[in-house]
Amino acid sequence: MTPLFESQVLAQLAQGEVTSDSLVKTCLQRIADQPELGAFLEIDEEGALAQAAEIDRRRSGGETLSPIAGVPVALKDNIHVRGRRTTCASRILADFVAPFDAHVVTKLKEAGAILIGKTNMDEFAMGSSTEYSALQVTRNPHHPERVPGGSSGGSAAAVAAGLVPLALGSSTGGSIRQPAAFCGVVGMKPTYGRVSRYGLVAYGSSLDQIGPIAADVTAAFELLHVIAGHDPKDSTSAQMGRDDLSLRVADPKGLRIGIPKDWLGDGLQPEIQQAMSRLTESFAAAGAEIVEVALPHSEYAIPAYYLVATAEASSNLARFDGVRYGYRATGAQNLKEMFVKTRSEGFGPEVKRRILLGTYCLSSGYYEGYYLNAQRVRTRISDDYRQAFGKVDAILAPTTPTTAFRFGEKTADPWTMYLDDIYTVTANLAGIPAISFPAGLDSQGLPIGLQLMAAPFDESKLFQVALNAENFIRTWR
Repeated sequence: MTPLFESQVLAQLAQGEVTSDSLVKTCLQRIADQPELGAFLEIDEEGALAQAAEIDRRRSGGETLSPIAGVPVALKDNIHVRGRRTTCASRILADFVAPFDAHVVTKLKEAGAILIGKTNMDEFAMGSSTEYSALQVTRNPHHPERVPGGSSGGSAAAVAAGLVPLALGSSTGGSIRQPAAFCGVVGMKPTYGRVSRYGLVAYGSSLDQIGPIAADVTAAFELLHVIAGHDPKDSTSAQMGRDDLSLRVADPKGLRIGIPKDWLGDGLQPEIQQAMSRLTESFAAAGAEIVEVALPHSEYAIPAYYLVATAEASSNLARFDGVRYGYRATGAQNLKEMFVKTRSEGFGPEVKRRILLGTYCLSSGYYEGYYLNAQRVRTRISDDYRQAFGKVDAILAPTTPTTAFRFGEKTADPWTMYLDDIYTVTANLAGIPAISFPAGLDSQGLPIGLQLMAAPFDESKLFQVALNAENFIRTWR
């Protein structure tokens, strides 16, 4: 299976070969025809058709519009859209209606994108398979018994199945790239601060980033170009616009591609290793220089990440107490009992596990030994990347150690599930941009994902190298 929408749909809309109305109706019909996929939690059919009619009117009137004007976009259900539910796939927010638009939603509306609906996810973005959604199951479009990855599994599955051309996900430790790899689409995590987090329900505030999911590299760039830029409402938003972002195909001759040899060990599925070798050879044959890079502190990335992320989660999720918004348990005799019953009934097991872990590592007597040490490791990981990017333009690596696994295969052992993020968490810890792209299929017909990483705010170089990689891979077919 390949996605049914590639970047050509943007040109077709701009040239009047298709209308936004017909495109939206096609998407709505495909969503209705595939309910078993479980990608969407909510569809705004009436709103999407009204938006499409307005874009078609403006285009027929000769107005110059954004490249994504009239294109349906799906949103992960932890991104606020005013007047629509934001559930985070959790019982505790099952009926919560957002009172404002996220910054990225404001940007999408200004660009004329069609907001078609909200996609399923792991509860509060905590998971790597979307099995932790409290609301429904999402299946991998390539194999219904395999997970779509997570936590942005609904967005990746929707694009891979051709339900929508574009989607937004969020990444705390790889939650855009990992599901993109499992579903055979492009998923990109921007530099931390490149895209505003205002209106994104927080999991790990120093790690979270919103990013695009698309069928190809070009479409992913166009979506990023719309949502990027400074936002005064987000104190972590970088003081820079979008003028430095560009998309161009350049001769790969002279590019320096880094290969982290320490990542290519026994735990990597052989077919992913083969795809890595093949793409490396393609770059070398085109004149790129292949350079081995050392990322020695990556072996500590998983424990460091899960200490930092869960510590921040325990703080961020303290607000869900049944007092101000969301679910409130009944039958409590006092305030403390109401807190306990609300959180016990409202949160799922994985969210509880991570809150407890984060609270523990922040507690008196453990803060220094766990949380501060994790932050020290994070600094070392950032230093490793800084040194590597002094030698190379981009680093090529696997996105995941295996292709998509079966439902239930890893839920009994949380550590096994956490290890699925082993190749993605370092980019989040270091705050650097990274993009995953499909690189063929394994022997079972499941997508293989590879990723590229670049220096902070060097997204233009990242996309340039990704375009080259995409072109090489297309010649393999």
